[in-house]
Amino acid sequence: MGDPQSYDARTTALALAAGAGDRAALAAFVRATQRDIYRFISHLCERNEAEDLTQETYLRALRALPNFAARSCARTWLLSIARRVAADHVRRTMTRPRTTAVEDWDTVVAGNLTHRRSGFDEGVLLRELVTALEPDRRDAFVLTQVLDLDYATAAEVCGCPIGTIRSRVARAREDLIRAMNAPGLPGRSATGH
Repeated sequence: MGDPQSYDARTTALALAAGAGDRAALAAFVRATQRDIYRFISHLCERNEAEDLTQETYLRALRALPNFAARSCARTWLLSIARRVAADHVRRTMTRPRTTAVEDWDTVVAGNLTHRRSGFDEGVLLRELVTALEPDRRDAFVLTQVLDLDYATAAEVCGCPIGTIRSRVARAREDLIRAMNAPGLPGRSATGH
């Protein structure tokens, strides 16, 4: 991404131009922000749903672009929309219970207590643990630790004070450390190794 301030200034300028009807600016804006939005949503929801929810984010953003006034940078504005899309999706899925049990390779591996975790498996496990975090902590953690937003920008995206973001990130780290060191974790012996 390079310099975050120049990136934010560039994407904000593209969003303003897109809001004024510049189709080339719109395409450039989507290309410039799509990776961050997809990564953010894939940490908030199931990975197989991230693409559709990213598209939903852009659909909502396109409707709102003519009113975008750049009171915050375009990335912050778009991440706020993505957060609402993910929250709406979670609310919808919570009202509809799953009708079939889904078992994939990761679930089978995770259930095998004799399996020693490789670096890849650790990454998969960490992603699952981040997904299992309480939603406000997960949002703060992903925004600051995965997407590398500063605390002030993350606070703006989440609509809360910066101190709240700092607290949520600290608690998310504690939760992740505790979960990673849990003795019942697949591939971890009773001694924690």
